[in-house]
Amino acid sequence: MEVAPPTPRRRRQWGAERRAEPMPIVHPRPTSGTLMWGRIAITVVVSSWVLYLVNTVIRHFLEGRGGFRFTMEAITYVLVVTALTFSALMYLVARQGALQRFRAHQRVPRGLLDQHFDATPRALAVLIPSYAEEPDIVRLTLWSAALQEYPDLRIVLLIDDPPNPTDPEVVARLEATRALTAEIERTLFAPGRRAFLGFKRAAEQLEGHDLAEGEVIAELADEYLAAALWLERMAEAEVVTDHVAEFFADQVLLGLANELRLTLVALEAAIEQGATMPARRVLELHRRLLWIFSARLENFERKRYVSLSQEANKAMNINSYLGLIGKTWRPVETAEGTILRRHDDDPAPGDLVVPDPVYVLTLDADSQLLRDYCLRLVYFLEQPENHDVAITQTPYSSYRGAPTRIERIAGATTDIQHILHQGMTYYDSTFWVGANAVIRSSALHDIVQVETIGGHEVRTYIQDRTVIEDTESSIDIAAAGWRLVNYPERLSYSATPPDFGSLVVQRARWANGGLLILPKFFQQRKPRAREGRPIRLGELALRVNYMASIAWASVALLFLLFYPYDKRLLSPFVLGAALPYFLAMASDLRVCGHRRSDVFRIYGFNLVLLPVNLAGVLKSVQQAFTGEKIPFARTPKVRNRTAAPGLHVLVPYLIVGYSLVTAWRSYLDGNWGNFAFATLNTVLAAWAIRAYIGVSNSIVDMTMGVVHWLFVPVKQKPVVEEQPAARGVDWESILYHGDRRMGRDVRRKGDRRRRRLQRSGRRGPADQRRPAG
Repeated sequence: MEVAPPTPRRRRQWGAERRAEPMPIVHPRPTSGTLMWGRIAITVVVSSWVLYLVNTVIRHFLEGRGGFRFTMEAITYVLVVTALTFSALMYLVARQGALQRFRAHQRVPRGLLDQHFDATPRALAVLIPSYAEEPDIVRLTLWSAALQEYPDLRIVLLIDDPPNPTDPEVVARLEATRALTAEIERTLFAPGRRAFLGFKRAAEQLEGHDLAEGEVIAELADEYLAAALWLERMAEAEVVTDHVAEFFADQVLLGLANELRLTLVALEAAIEQGATMPARRVLELHRRLLWIFSARLENFERKRYVSLSQEANKAMNINSYLGLIGKTWRPVETAEGTILRRHDDDPAPGDLVVPDPVYVLTLDADSQLLRDYCLRLVYFLEQPENHDVAITQTPYSSYRGAPTRIERIAGATTDIQHILHQGMTYYDSTFWVGANAVIRSSALHDIVQVETIGGHEVRTYIQDRTVIEDTESSIDIAAAGWRLVNYPERLSYSATPPDFGSLVVQRARWANGGLLILPKFFQQRKPRAREGRPIRLGELALRVNYMASIAWASVALLFLLFYPYDKRLLSPFVLGAALPYFLAMASDLRVCGHRRSDVFRIYGFNLVLLPVNLAGVLKSVQQAFTGEKIPFARTPKVRNRTAAPGLHVLVPYLIVGYSLVTAWRSYLDGNWGNFAFATLNTVLAAWAIRAYIGVSNSIVDMTMGVVHWLFVPVKQKPVVEEQPAARGVDWESILYHGDRRMGRDVRRKGDRRRRRLQRSGRRGPADQRRPAG
């Protein structure tokens, strides 16, 4: 069995995470007390905000204190406090919804799953978009999808790298990525064939029988033992280079092996007790092994075909393949390049046949699925009460055992977001989280937009107007009458950036686009009300907060940090509105296996990310005015440090410096509220710089930022060798495009050649056809 070459393990930092075991798949059942305290927290936040308005602001206005400056400060301060309080309230509301769902959730028994898919198997296509990814990371993702217990599974790796690179290192990486699917299919062949022969033998033995006796059950037990041993041997041979590979070996391979061994224990007990089993159940258990080892894998590269969209983003990579499903395509060579032409006759060798699946699973190339992800989510979609659910997903959790402090804290925020997304489903305000999702193909057809570009039909299912394409598509799907649901279990995991530079790329992308999508959501209110599907208050508030809170929270925090507000505007009620939020987050962190004190680390984490969030918001404003698409910046998946933009590193230092000055001035003025707040910001921001960026790394990044700003590389003008007209003309392109500019270029070349001949006293062919004089 081939394995990825070993990669050096990242050096573990002090304060990193030692725990490698993830949280249980099923969330712990909340107690009545937990739900009661959640309601109390919501009440305290709302009451504190109202009391602050009445006791502090309105009282000052009624008593006539202060002048114009105080009035303007009071208005802006109320807006700031209201914005931050609203975000805190939405956290508590979503959290309460999640607790309600966790309390009501009951896991579907395994027997029902086997019985359901034995009768109604539905085709599922797993689409894994990949661009410049490390092959060993993609390999783990492919394996986690290939070992899904699903009856009809086809996995397509959508490679978006340029198909013909010249850099030897890039060529080697691309070839290694292309080889992954064939390698996995070869590895699966032996256990898959054994499972098939075992099922065939059992079907022959049980034909005409209702019950299976000891010998047939013993053979079934042998098959389960062989499958478990195969997975365990693969786990032992796996090269564990980091916590992600460790998760794959322990949770994907050994987790599946342990479940097979659990079934084996039950089969051995049945044999020892001399029991019989229904023949139907024996065949279902054989089919389970067949499902595990029967995945089909293939590659697809849209950049090989000029007739497909060449937009540089993940959405159009997926859209290009979705536009081909259900049809047969024939590659045709033209002067423009290779195009795909629809072919309705019987497929011939070399044609591209794309089956039409009932469901599509989109999976990021740095994510992993647990063994029954597909089985449980598709079962959920096929229940009668869920006929209008277009997308279901399990919001991803973080890999545990992070070797760096920033990855550990970023992972903690990811685990918190998992809870909040579960709660948003309670209020019908689910957003598609693009790392993983099972989608009905029929729902995609309801939101498709078709346009003709350059004579080629381009189908857009997932919008690429912003870089948070899944958020906008969530709004489109809801407008089409479909629902989105987060499945209340932990079944998917995704990588977290390991350093500040790669985190900047990811978080800047997350901060961009929400403001642009918000108007589309508001435009749905009247149409949905007419259709009898009104947008309720909970959905409205949570969706608005999800799309716009980064903008208003960043601006509000900027005001609090850098504007010295009048101390008369401070009040204990402001602390009362914020305290339940921080206490609830500390409790959630502890439930997710983190530390309660991480709530302070997350606050410092958000301080150093303030310039990143503001940059994303400004990009949205720029796009709103220009109408141009923002280039999709992918999160680097490298194991060495990624340099951060110098300005993003400089601003946290400015926050520390200004907070320190503010604390000193507040101390001299006796403004103890501002003094405490500025001191807290100074300490936490300075600690965050040291822990998450690193002093030496920040100096290097700021220095390189200045160097890149001062020295702009000179673009060398390409030297084109002049050729004779006949040999320099691409006649195929002229005939194919019919571009008049090409005609002008050819004419210019002919004119230059004719002038040279005239200066030399000779005549060219065209001159010889004209009469002299």
